[in-house]
This record gives sequence, structure tokens and C-alpha cells, in this order.
Amino acid sequence: MIEPEFDIFVIGGGINGCGIARDAAGRGYRVALAEMNDFGSGTSSGSTKLIHGGLRYLEHYEFRLVREALMEREVLWAMAPHIIWPMRFVLPFQKGGVRPAWLIRLGLFLYDHLGGRKLLPPTKSLDMRRDPAGKPLKPIFTKAFEYSDGWVDDARLVVLNARDAAGRGARILARTKVVRAEHREGCWAIELEDTRSGARRSMTARMLVNAAGPWVDQVLSRAMGHNGRATVRLVQGSHIVVKKKFDDPRAYFFQNPDNRIIFAIPYQQDYTLIGTTDRDFGSDPTDVRISQEETDYLCSAASEYFREPVRPEDIVWTYSAVRPLYDDGASKAQEATRDYVLKTDETAGAPLLNVFGGKLTTYRRLAEHALEKIGDAIGVKGSPWTAGSHLPGGDFPATGYEGLVDRLLGRFPFLADAHARRLVRAYGTDTFEMLAGATSAADLGALFGGDLYAREVEWLIAREWAHGADDILWRRTKQGLRLTTDQAHALEEYMAAIPARSVG
Repeated sequence: MIEPEFDIFVIGGGINGCGIARDAAGRGYRVALAEMNDFGSGTSSGSTKLIHGGLRYLEHYEFRLVREALMEREVLWAMAPHIIWPMRFVLPFQKGGVRPAWLIRLGLFLYDHLGGRKLLPPTKSLDMRRDPAGKPLKPIFTKAFEYSDGWVDDARLVVLNARDAAGRGARILARTKVVRAEHREGCWAIELEDTRSGARRSMTARMLVNAAGPWVDQVLSRAMGHNGRATVRLVQGSHIVVKKKFDDPRAYFFQNPDNRIIFAIPYQQDYTLIGTTDRDFGSDPTDVRISQEETDYLCSAASEYFREPVRPEDIVWTYSAVRPLYDDGASKAQEATRDYVLKTDETAGAPLLNVFGGKLTTYRRLAEHALEKIGDAIGVKGSPWTAGSHLPGGDFPATGYEGLVDRLLGRFPFLADAHARRLVRAYGTDTFEMLAGATSAADLGALFGGDLYAREVEWLIAREWAHGADDILWRRTKQGLRLTTDQAHALEEYMAAIPARSVG
């Protein structure tokens, strides 16, 4: 009889996999997790970066999902106030538009009252002829509603869950692919491959959790030999980032004649994020890229609202991801359910849980529901605990960001204000440990560009599994928007030499 090394083995280092691993480790389960690339490098870092109830989901009668998501907004904000914060959204409308004003009012009334809102301010009406939010828009938009939702640094949300899981005893493996999983003597025998070196190793676990996102069906077929029907509907969502279109701190919710919606959101101080698209995707999720059709669509849709059109030449960055929605048979990609579905497979020979769908906002509740199924399968350990917890660096009041910035500048007065603000937004209270002992900018080491110093790079390598320049520039810091190609190359060379050095 095999004595498994782990109770639970999680496949997939996106938000769902890392959230489940964290919750399970905190309850006392022996947990391992393998991610074939970087954490959050798939769907989880390709989102619109919102913690939101999903206002448009009300039209598809997804009241359970919307209510759960609305309730989670303030829970997650309190859990990670450095990477999550409130944002007001302006929804312009005009007579004869896509949706009548009464329908929008009804939707926003439900939005305000379904989810136990406490700190977030309620909806209000705007006269766009007087309100500053009307300045960047065409004059035909004279009225609007303003409502609350939240913003999140999605990639950091994932890696902080991975960090906390590891801190609670989980074995977290980046760039490690599951090449084979088979049941043997009542448990799972899992063969792993290091995607950098090609080295292989084996592990055993009592239960397997397949949280591979867009690759969930591939894991079932290739690694486990299952040949059932497809269970996920792959839907591509793409975004463009352009130079700042407006100075207002609020975001915009734009309704399009085809009944789809897009957001225009302040991004990284100097830019505007515009997205997303919704279209079925039939290729390998690894190769997803924004199409010319999607680029044209986003530029055209945003230009229907902004006084100054959005042109392809304004674009400074694009990103695209594939959402693994549960295949509910919906006829249109934008109508497919965004709710999550958890399926326990009793025919696998050993307990198997497959995770379909989900969204950033509800990942914590998804994890709690997954732990209920895990408890049913292999025995209950612990009780739900994450609602009142903090992610690494988030142990300060939800409304305490400005105070934390002031504390950081008081301790490290050589920091520029913008640099201090970015560090607190990324690392919260962990920033003090990162900068410990520094008395001048010279103590932060080489400057690669923007305000990215070697001290931060080495922290990310030592604490957050960063391996290449893209991990740092486009997921953990977004400083890729500010570094030149040569500077990015210099960072890559610097990081390649790190293994030969001692990093604390």
C-alpha cells in the first residue's frame, strides 16, 4: 500500500489553483501545486483587472453569481488593500441607446442592494454637461450613472496566494508540468517535468485537483488518458493599452450597439486600458494573440464615446487571454456562463476534482466550495478561514493606503513619491522588509529603467519565483511599459546571472 506524500495535488497555478492550495494548506492538508509556466501567466493575468459583481451578468439572470461577487468585493479589498482598491465607474447613456434608462436604473438598484455593500458608495446620477467625467466624451452624452466596483492587480493576486500557500506549508512548483497522472493503489501517482531542465520526478497524492484553466480538458486527455467530450468553452478576451485618454480617476463603462460592453480604465498613471472582447477560440491557448479584428473593434467602440478617436497607432501594449468557461451550450460567447462549476469524478479510481470557469472576484468562494468537495472525498480538515485573513503585505486597514505611503516615505525619505506609491501598491507592508537597511537610492542597486532597481528584482526572484524578465516586467511590476528593449534585455542578462549569486 502506497502512503501518499500529499493529501492534495493541484494542477494549475492560476487564481483558482493558487486559491485552493492556500485555503487547503491553511486548514492543515498536505498540499502540492504545479504550474507549467509562471504563476498567473495564462487567463489570470489577462483579465480586465476588476473586482466586480458583473453588472452585465444581470441581463443573463446570473443572480447567484452576481450576489456572491458583490459580497466578495469588500472581503477581498480588506484582504489585500495594497493590490485591490475601490473604483467608481461612469456609465453614459443617451435616449434611444442600447438600453433604456429605466432598465439601467433597475440593474444598478439591484447592484447596490444584492451584495451587502458597506464601505463602497452607492450609485448616483451625473449631469455630464457639468461633471468632469463628461469632458473627454462626445457632447451627445449628457447623462450618466456612476457606481462602485473595484480594481485589482490580477497577476499579483495570484502570486500572493501562491506565496501564502507556501508560507503555510504547501509545496509550490513553478515551471513544472504534469506529464502523467494515474491512479495506483488508491492514490494518484503524478509524473512531473521541469520545463527548464527537462528533469523528471514523481509525487503521490490522495486527491488530484485539475485547475488548469484553458488546459483543463488537455490535462484530462493527455496526462490522464480521458477521452470524454469537451467541457470548457474557450472564449478569447483581448485588451489594448493606449496613452492616457482622460485625467479623471474614474473608469468608464461603454455599451455597444451589438449589446457587448467595454471598459476604459485609468492604468498605471499614464495610460488607459480598454477592453474586453468576447469571441470563441479554437486554437492552443498558449498561442493566443489579439487579432486585427479585435484591435479594430476596440478602437471603433471606444471612439464612439471619446471626443478624440482611439487609433491603432495610439496603442502601446496589448494582451490577450482565453477564458475557460463551462460549456453550457450558450449560442454566443458573451452569453456563456461566467459562473464556476466544480465536478468530482468518481470514475477515476482515486478522487479527482475538475474546476471549470470562475472569475477573479469569486476565486476565494470557489476555493471554499472546492474544499467542501475535498472534505467529502478525503475527510474534512479545519474550517473556512480565509474571509478574515490578509494576503502577504495586506495587513493594514482597507482605507490605509495613503497612511502607509506616508510611513514608507518617513522611513525611506530618498524615495520619489511615485516610486513609493508604486511599491506600496505592489508589496504593501512587505515593502519595509524589501528596503530594509537602505539609506539612499544607491543602496537599491542597479537601475534598469523606470524605477525598477536590483533590490526589487532580487526580492522577486527570491520570494516570488520570478525567472525571466517578462515575469517581472509584465506580471509582477508592469514596468515593461516604461523600459526600452535594450533595458529589458539588460534585465534579462542580470537575472540569468542571479543563480550563481547568493540571493536572500
